[in-house]
Amino acid sequence: MQNTNRRLTPLNIDQDINSFHGLQTISDYQTSRDDASKSKIDASYEAMLNAQKAEVEKLTLYRAASDAARLAEWEFHNAVLAMKEVVRGQYGSDSNQAQAVGLKKKSERKRPSRKKLVEAMS
Repeated sequence: MQNTNRRLTPLNIDQDINSFHGLQTISDYQTSRDDASKSKIDASYEAMLNAQKAEVEKLTLYRAASDAARLAEWEFHNAVLAMKEVVRGQYGSDSNQAQAVGLKKKSERKRPSRKKLVEAMS
């Protein structure tokens, strides 16, 4: 059973396309198998090209949407940082308003403590 959940490698697809183009040179190709008929192969080749084209178009749209979202996120982030600076400047670093926007009150910061030196061995 084939695992159709994974993509074929570009090498396999290139080999298949080369085989398809080679089939075009065989004028008397006939088969009783419907899945190997020239019309079925032509149709599946066109379907593959259309699906690949649609994939590239959607991938391009996805990348554009991703870029727009990333830029919008950065714009929002920078606006919030500016707002925090304004709140800190307007109300002070130790205000409840500063705490309300996610800043830590200056009075609640833990002061650095000196490390005690280990007494030298006698």
